[in-house]
Amino acid sequence: MELTYHWKGDYLIPDVSLDDGSSYNIGKYGRMRQKYLCENYPSEYLHLVITEKLWKQLEDLEEECHEMLDRLMEQMAKREGLTEHMKSTDQLGWIRKMNSIQSRAEEIVIHELIYTN
Repeated sequence: MELTYHWKGDYLIPDVSLDDGSSYNIGKYGRMRQKYLCENYPSEYLHLVITEKLWKQLEDLEEECHEMLDRLMEQMAKREGLTEHMKSTDQLGWIRKMNSIQSRAEEIVIHELIYTN
């Protein structure tokens, strides 16, 4: 097996890629899950890396987190009575409430999907 390298500034970086040739979009939640697995379940993390299942799993989790976050925010806004009328009449109040909703929904998503085994 021959390994090739390329220069990146002052460093030689190995040219490695996944066997399937895919590229995955891992965002905030995927990186959080990756860090959580690496720190708390190193053997599971290593197994996922070696079997090349980690990146696909993180990308799927990222998508699932965003879907759950959107759904929760919509439900919370509806339950708390946030309307387009409020948005046009009291913009700062609407923003304040939406930021609160987003923070609470994000905490739920992180607890339910990121920091579970």
